[in-house]
Parts: sequence; C-alpha cells; structure tokens
Amino acid sequence: MVRLVPHETKFFEMFADMSANLTEGARVLLELLRTGQDIPIKAQRIKELEHRGDDMTHAVITKLNQTFITPFDREDIHKLASSLDDVLDYIHAAADRLILYKIVRIPSPAIELAQVVVKQCEQLSQAVAHLEKHDNVLDYCVEINRLENEADHVVRQAIARLFEEEKDPIALIKIKELYEVLEMATDKAEDAANVLESVVVKSA
Repeated sequence: MVRLVPHETKFFEMFADMSANLTEGARVLLELLRTGQDIPIKAQRIKELEHRGDDMTHAVITKLNQTFITPFDREDIHKLASSLDDVLDYIHAAADRLILYKIVRIPSPAIELAQVVVKQCEQLSQAVAHLEKHDNVLDYCVEINRLENEADHVVRQAIARLFEEEKDPIALIKIKELYEVLEMATDKAEDAANVLESVVVKSA
C-alpha cells in the first residue's frame, strides 16, 4: 500500500538534539562535582542548557500540534520530550543545590551518581539515534534500567553512611537532598527509556 501522506520524520532529529543537549548538561555536572572548581560558572552553563532544553521541548510540542501524521504515537512523542526535559531539570536542580546550600566539599557518592547520570544520558542518545530503525533500542533501554538500579544501591548506602557519620544536622539535610535530586535524575532517565521501549514494542 502506498502511503500518500508521509510521516513527519523531523521528530527524530529534534529528539537527537534534545538528547545531545541533555548529555552535555550531565557531563558539565560531573565535571563540576569531580573538580569542585568554578562551581558558579559551570552551574550557569547547566542553567543555560536547561533553558535550551525547555525551548527544545516546547518546539517538539508545537511541532506535534502542527503535524497530521507522526512517526509514532502522539502520546509517546509528548512523553519522550517531557521525560528528557525532566532529566535535565534534575541535573540543573543538583547544580543549583550546590550554589544555594554552599556545598564545597563534594561527597564521593554524589560523583558516583553523576557518573551514572552521564552513562544513562549517553545510552539515551544512542537509543534515540537508533529509534527510527529500532536497531538495538531495547538493549540501550535495558542498560539504562540497570544503571538506575545501580544508582538506587549507591543512594541507599550513601544515606545510611551519612546518618552514621555526619554529626551536623544541617549538613546532613543538605547532602541528603543532593543525593535525592541526583537519584531523581536517574529515575527520570529510566522513565525516558520506558517510553522508548514502549515505542519499539508498539511498532513490532
């Protein structure tokens, strides 16, 4: 059967741009946490990337409202855009906590969690790049989910150790919240992977 009205394929390019922007934000956050240097400058860069991500999300939604035939479910397009944006929101929130709470001594579990976020974002970028042809997308999704489980393990151990070792209750609250924000970033990356998995399964 000849398709008289072709699918709008620009969405794949838009999601590729979103995931690239997201991955850059994750890498800047990891660098910030690893070095503990130039925190205001790097946090500002993440804020700029987060604003750019908001613009990209808005562009996807606008395109969705203007498009008659989409390459996959309209609801999934909306969910994927929103979930990618959510990951970057929590990356920005983590950087913001360092500024607001004046955290200068970066605990090692925060760096571990940021490393997980970077790996997840890289896997999301690969999954999005292969989404049009569905090549290996499910494999990337499985790895993103595994990484989220790894993050959960890191957070549980880190918070247990924090309550055992940290004597300053204010410092404890600040660091615990930083861990939880980073964990939320990994959760939102898993949400994005679940949307991608849904797209592939529906198209099988």
